[in-house]
Order: sequence, then C-alpha cells, then structure tokens
Amino acid sequence: MIILKIGGGATINLEATIQDLAILKQNNPDEKIIIIHGANAVRDELASKLQIKKEVITSVSGYDSVLSNKDIIDLQMMAYAGLMNKRIVELCQQSNINAIGLSGLDGKLIQGKRNRGIKTKIDGKFKLLKDLSGKPKAINTKLLTLLLNANYTPILCVPIIDEKNIAINSENDDIVRVLTQELKLKENITVNKIIMLIEAPGFLDNKDDPTTLVKSITKEELQARTQQVEGRMKRKMLSLTKLFEAGASTVHISDGRTQTPITDIINGKGTIIQ
Repeated sequence: MIILKIGGGATINLEATIQDLAILKQNNPDEKIIIIHGANAVRDELASKLQIKKEVITSVSGYDSVLSNKDIIDLQMMAYAGLMNKRIVELCQQSNINAIGLSGLDGKLIQGKRNRGIKTKIDGKFKLLKDLSGKPKAINTKLLTLLLNANYTPILCVPIIDEKNIAINSENDDIVRVLTQELKLKENITVNKIIMLIEAPGFLDNKDDPTTLVKSITKEELQARTQQVEGRMKRKMLSLTKLFEAGASTVHISDGRTQTPITDIINGKGTIIQ
C-alpha cells in the first residue's frame, strides 16, 4: 500500500505526477494506492475572485493555520472537493487509472472532532478563536477497502465531517496519519510507503536555499528538526513525528514540480525519513 500526498501549490506538476504514477502501477499492478491532495492555490485564487478574505492565525505554540469560517469551508468544497479533486480524477482516467474522487464528507469517509478553538494572542491578550476546523479521528476503512478491492484508486480531500455531521477543515498530514493507523488496525493493511510531493526538492536546512537539501532524516531526529522551522513547516514536522508514532515505516518528501516526480523518488531524489 502506498499513500501519495500531493501538495496544493500552484507549481505542482499534476499531469506529470499522474502520468508517472500510471507507470508505477503498470510495473506494479497489484500495488494499492490512495491519493490525498491539497488545493490551497486554487482556494486562494477563488477567494480573490469572490472577494473572500483569508485570515491566517498563529497559535501561541507558533503554528500557522487558516481560520476556517463558513466562507472558507464553502471555498474548500469548490476548490478541493470540486475543481482539484475532479481534475485529478480526470487526469487519472486519461492515464488508465480508474480513480474515484471523495471528500471526507462522502460516506463519512473521514470523521473528525471539532477543535475547541485556536489559542492566540491579539493586542497583548490571549484569545480562543473558534472556527470550523478539527482533527481526524476515524476512517471509514470498509468503504476504502471496498473501492480498493474493486481496483479503484481513491482520490481524497477535505472537508471532513465532525461529530455533528458538519463539514470542517483539517490538516492533510493528520489525515495521512489516521489513515495509516486505521488501515493497519481495522483492515490489517500495512502502508509500506508514504510519498509527499511539495514545491521544494525535499526538506531543506535553509528553506530559501534549494542546495541545502537533507537527503535522509531518522525518525528520532524529527523532534529536533521541528525546532529549526517556522510556520506551516513547523506543523508539518510535528505531524511527521506523530505519523511515525502511528506506525509509518518510510516517508519520502520530494519535488512535485518535476517531469517525473514518482520516478525521482525511486531514483533516490528528495528526502527519505525512516
């Protein structure tokens, strides 16, 4: 089992990624693959066109996140579950990958718990900002295995569904962690490889210098690495730590902008964490 997480940046080469994935499937016809994707660039473009303001909040712990109000959830439904999800399904079908696109809402595929709020500091005062976001807690693995056993490739995205059956935002890295854990516990399916395609050659010691690529990181190093990054990358490193605690064995972080993103990983490019 492979989980492929495709970042939502504007320069991710989706066509090349799916074409390369098709070659992997041809060479490994029994390999099951689940794709989880972002769409932040499309979301931001839609927000601009619709004149919807996106507010980024920094928690007291130093983690950045988008304040998920109703307008942002509507944007997610349009950008993630709509345009980007179906564009990836279309590309898969063109490459003879029989894909099916689902948000976390569909069939209660990804069930979560609403956050109590984001604790932040505004004008010198601590505040708890409540929004429509939460943590994934359970996966409808029966639905996923039904699709996988029928040779469909699931294409998953936010929003997910909370305990009151309301659409909420969540982090894809957290979804990957819960998915890895639940497949093992409920279906005895081991995720052998997790691939994360981003807009960088891999993990960089200096985020502004692509020549500072770190080729390999041990899972024991992740906590220390978390301290040297900021913003959303800080959240990503924390999520990676939790991912290994959930049972992940190998994670590849590599460049999703190239002409052969999947082959590049096979050839040893990017960062490997294990």
